[in-house]
Amino acid sequence: MTSSPHETRDDTPSAGRDAALGGAARAGGAPPPGGRPAREASDDSPEAVVTCTTEDAVAWLTLDRPHALNALTWDQRERLIGLLADASADDAVRAVVLTGRGRGFCAGADLRGGSGSNGSGSSGNDNSTGRTEPAAGQVARTVERGAQRLIAAVLDCEKPVIAAVNGTAAGIGAHLALACDLVLAAEEAAFVEVFVRRGLVPDGGGAYLLPRLVGPQRAKELMFFGDSLPAAEAARLGLVNRVLPAGELAGTARDWAHRLATGPTRALALTKRLVNASLDTDRSAAFAAEAWAQEINMTTRDAREGVASFAQRRSPVFEGR
Repeated sequence: MTSSPHETRDDTPSAGRDAALGGAARAGGAPPPGGRPAREASDDSPEAVVTCTTEDAVAWLTLDRPHALNALTWDQRERLIGLLADASADDAVRAVVLTGRGRGFCAGADLRGGSGSNGSGSSGNDNSTGRTEPAAGQVARTVERGAQRLIAAVLDCEKPVIAAVNGTAAGIGAHLALACDLVLAAEEAAFVEVFVRRGLVPDGGGAYLLPRLVGPQRAKELMFFGDSLPAAEAARLGLVNRVLPAGELAGTARDWAHRLATGPTRALALTKRLVNASLDTDRSAAFAAEAWAQEINMTTRDAREGVASFAQRRSPVFEGR
């Protein structure tokens, strides 16, 4: 950690404060291949803000709401969950890149947007006090159906998911990046467990993900103090695979995604499942899962191609089947 444990300065631009963001980065976006014309900032429809471009079997999911540092409203989050599910089920997609435009990767949940004040579609209005109060159990349901579903959509996606973190990833935005299989970050990027600054408990699987990535002590330090973690320090802790100059982020993400998209897709899906499950099970169960994964994978064309290419001393040509 490079900042003082007692530093709680909130230097967020006003556009991002309601999105629970602490600190702002100055990285450029990581546009998908070919780029896109700039959209109107006033168009915050889910289709405009969460875009999907597929090229060479790679689905680029881009958060395009830079004026709000790519904070997600309820309906934008639902679109992202749907796009991840579509990529998982689509045989024509063999890898996914998740990135953002502008100075932020994702500033978390936009507390001003969505269906209803709490994002669940119910206002929870208390007429006796004039204040909006959630009904009993409503907060838990909102978290389960919202933030947790988003993180699960990344973890459960059958295609490898690369996070190209172009700027600050805060709150659920940080967890969205850390749930990805591989994480690339621009030098200007930062990760912020901002919940404690707002008197909140981390959601979106943060207390599940972080201890598995950095251990319980480091996870508690990040969550207890809410300090901004620069990309280089995040890489040192093992949260990031590579830190790159902003101008190289999109190109490296494209290169990595291409390698994954030309790989044995089903073998990668089974490997992802084995690794993710290994952290929650014992050796006996992990070994049994590994054996069955091998059994399943050996029925695929790519496994047969891999064995044949080795015997024939040539490079394999995988079909993703």
